[in-house]
Amino acid sequence: MKDITNLALFAQVIEHGSFSQAARVLGIPKSTLSRRIADLEEEQGVRLLNRTTRKLMLTEIGREFLVHCRALLTAAQAAEQVTQMVQERPRGRVRVSCPYAVSQHMLIKHIPDFMAEYPEVLVDLMVTNKPINMLEDQVDIALRVRATLEDSSLIVRPLAPSIQILVAHPDYVAAQGEPHHPSDLITWASLSMPYSSGRYMYELTSPQGERITFSHQPRLLSDDLWLLREAAACKQGLAALPRDLCRNYLADGRLVQVLPDWQLPVNHLHLVYQHRRGMLPAVRVLIDWLVERLPNTATF
Repeated sequence: MKDITNLALFAQVIEHGSFSQAARVLGIPKSTLSRRIADLEEEQGVRLLNRTTRKLMLTEIGREFLVHCRALLTAAQAAEQVTQMVQERPRGRVRVSCPYAVSQHMLIKHIPDFMAEYPEVLVDLMVTNKPINMLEDQVDIALRVRATLEDSSLIVRPLAPSIQILVAHPDYVAAQGEPHHPSDLITWASLSMPYSSGRYMYELTSPQGERITFSHQPRLLSDDLWLLREAAACKQGLAALPRDLCRNYLADGRLVQVLPDWQLPVNHLHLVYQHRRGMLPAVRVLIDWLVERLPNTATF
């Protein structure tokens, strides 16, 4: 079996962003580290890094190679901590990704308690509404709000539904005219989260099962659902938002539900991770913690 030390060193160099920083963290001379990476490239017969005076840039094959080197590091960490669950408290870093709404409405209720229960676990929370690659971004746990998730390489745990509704300010509705059918909304201004496809569609289903889909061109795009809610409450247009996010605004009249008998597709909160084999104890206990608590407190 080949020595895999150089593969681990390669992953560490990328993790720390430079040979100098990696050498300091690892406690080895920079020249030694550079030579080991050069040996690795010679052994593999490909260039993995493009070096400049200011930064390192992975080659295309280097990016693919890095995924497997990081997997080796994760496996090594798991091997070192395999007895933690019975011998000591879980520890180490757990990297979590989630949308803003999930962070602000749900994790805010649970992460502090988890940290108190497991003081040796470092929670690295990446809050973003943009798609992520769990391998490339080194994410252990992802919380995603989607209608469905189709990546068969991931383990997906559905946790709770997220009911979406159309809302607008009552004065805006009055100015546009009370709608009775989705076709009445075609001329309305819309407020939306951005989508990478650039296609903005409303899909509505009537109580009788009639399905209507039509496109719209938003006049406000934002990842911030709170901003979209405020813009709708300030009479700037129509927004499709989580029902729970609008609950107080609906109660006091700042927003009204538009076409309440028609339903938007139901999204679901999913907890996603790569696999349980070789999983670090710290990751396992956070998964179990969230699976137990999030379905009972999901408001987003």
